[in-house]
Amino acid sequence: MYQQPRSALHNLSARELGEAYAAKELSPVEAAEAVIERIEAREPVLNALYQFEPEAVRADAKASERRWMEGTARGPLDGVPMTVKENIARAGVPMPSGTALSNPKVPQANAPVTDRILEAGGVIVGSTVMPDWGMLSSGVSSLHGITRSAWNPAWTTGGSSSGAGAAAAAGYGPLHVGTDIGGSIRLPGTWQGLATLKPSAGLIPLDVPYIGRAAGPMARTVGDAALFMTILAQPDIRDYTARPYPAMDWDLADKPDVSTLRIALQTDAGAGACPDPEVLAAVEAAAALFADAGATVERIGPFITQDMLDGLDNFWRTRSWADYRELSPSEQDKVLPYIARWCSRGAEFGGAETIRNFGSIDRMQQATIAATANYDVVLSPVSPMAAFPAEQPMPVDDPDRTMAHIGFTVPYNMSGQPAATVNCGFTADGRPIGLQLAGRVGADDRILHVAAWYEAARPSCAVPDWAGLD
Repeated sequence: MYQQPRSALHNLSARELGEAYAAKELSPVEAAEAVIERIEAREPVLNALYQFEPEAVRADAKASERRWMEGTARGPLDGVPMTVKENIARAGVPMPSGTALSNPKVPQANAPVTDRILEAGGVIVGSTVMPDWGMLSSGVSSLHGITRSAWNPAWTTGGSSSGAGAAAAAGYGPLHVGTDIGGSIRLPGTWQGLATLKPSAGLIPLDVPYIGRAAGPMARTVGDAALFMTILAQPDIRDYTARPYPAMDWDLADKPDVSTLRIALQTDAGAGACPDPEVLAAVEAAAALFADAGATVERIGPFITQDMLDGLDNFWRTRSWADYRELSPSEQDKVLPYIARWCSRGAEFGGAETIRNFGSIDRMQQATIAATANYDVVLSPVSPMAAFPAEQPMPVDDPDRTMAHIGFTVPYNMSGQPAATVNCGFTADGRPIGLQLAGRVGADDRILHVAAWYEAARPSCAVPDWAGLD
């Protein structure tokens, strides 16, 4: 199974790598070299990594190799190559958050995610890039330039976990961590054909938590995302918002009986853009597959409003304006003009209006939980549109307009519910289309089990050809 050229080892899953290490059929050093070669070949075009030190990668892989040889491996992910987004703290590694501002923060300690990876023996290949302050759904950054899709460099990778999306699709190792406040894991997921999870609020601990923010796995397969959750979803006292979730079952060996599921199909978000016909057709075909397997599938209408989405967008503008206004004029000039224009509107809102805009979060949370409470799974598009040009900061390229592409994703950030993605088709010109599967708070493992069922049952025309990206 593993007797293949080293240059092809980057296509192995995390589970396959762990099994090969345990059987001594493959060394973490060989896997690391294959990933380094892959990065050096693709990175000049993709521009997915902010920090990449091959010698450090080789040293960590060598240490893992010794543990496997001595029988002291730290688990199945020891020696597996992976990345983290640049806003996830790694001690001593600057965190510019996509901006070209001077003197970026240099953390003195790791984030919980980083610690869990290192404790498990994971080999961190590097930090992946993001757009300015994570407030764009593309790979356009004042610091990094443009990050491009592994499927076609003319297309966006999505954002704000832009580098993570490109790295996962291109084979920079099988496991990647992104962050998400409105769709920033799932949008690169859908535009790169990936399996991802925006977890329940507080399930994966953060050292800088705030409303709607989550970190989560991005991978080529649901199985790898679930395997990654075994180490990421561990409590850490530094996340003071975390909830005491019960133990979850991340073993996907037993497929669920989907005939017992009550499933909602939502194709109208009630806010933002309407789904493109090709996106709509792919999602409806996925829902039909569940119905054919005996699941009860019911259509549900919108549960958020444009007013809620506008209010949230305006609150985010004010929050970013508060940071932008503190910069000197010369530093303000370094921020991406699109972001500067977008957040400047935040100056228009006084205290009372800002509180009303902040209240959109509560209203969205209440509406989302109430509308989805009676269903095991809610199926929907991830984004109403497929990938757009890489040079474009947003799908709707106008900073004065509300974020029209997050109507299906952002409600689950505000409600704290888990939402996974799986590729469910392609447009006529080959752009990936993602299916979102959302569930009740704390049902992350069950959502990944259902996602894995769909991944296995989907038609061949919806399966990404990862080897074809070589």
